[in-house]
Amino acid sequence: MGTREMDRDLERLIPLSITDNANCSKSSSPSDSPAATAVAPAGNEALGKVIRSWAWKKFMTGCVILLPLAITFYITWWFIHLVDGFFSPIYIHLGMNIFGLGFLTSITFIFLVGVFMSSWVGASLLALGEWFIKKMPLMSYIYAASKQISAAISPDQTSQAFKEVAIVRHPRIGEYAIGFITSTIILRKTSGAEELCCVYVPTNHLYLGDIFLINSKDIMRPNLSVREGIEIVISGGMSIPKVLTIVDTQFILSPRVGKLTVPQV
Repeated sequence: MGTREMDRDLERLIPLSITDNANCSKSSSPSDSPAATAVAPAGNEALGKVIRSWAWKKFMTGCVILLPLAITFYITWWFIHLVDGFFSPIYIHLGMNIFGLGFLTSITFIFLVGVFMSSWVGASLLALGEWFIKKMPLMSYIYAASKQISAAISPDQTSQAFKEVAIVRHPRIGEYAIGFITSTIILRKTSGAEELCCVYVPTNHLYLGDIFLINSKDIMRPNLSVREGIEIVISGGMSIPKVLTIVDTQFILSPRVGKLTVPQV
């Protein structure tokens, strides 16, 4: 009898919440525990994906910002070393191992060559040198192509190979290509003569491209200078203006390309 009374007294002293939790823990089925434990790994995996996505976006943003700067500094540094290498061996032989002195000497030399070649004596010597180069089988083609490319970006307006910027319908209807008018010719046919413009459409910056002979009436001439057209081609179209205005051919053809009189056949 005494032990039963003691058990009853203990049950009265134990709180009901503890007994309820104990009963609930005992009565919980074993099938509920795997579902509860599976929620935690799924949440950790989602959080890991969010962190990886955020880190990848920030990394790519850093690459987009630093890559052009790195390429610019690398090419500039390579160019300085290349130009400095022309005259730096002379200074090293004289005991003056100063970096950049050969680069400054090369820039000064190029400037003096430009001043000298602008004179009558320099132009005569250049013409004589070109005559010798044109007599050589292989070098004549290389020199001619290089001279045309350099003449295209020359500040001398009278020697520009690219006369003006042109927009042509190419390669199919509804698509346009930016090119440069290099010359104007007359095409003689049995039905009559037709004025054609030789349009150079670059396909690999300015060094490679296609040549098209297009009727001068089918060419659209935007309000762009040759230098602006070259910048558009080199930049991959990123420097093109938002709005292009087509200039009337009767005001732009005569001074830049030279209007040819079409002979009557």
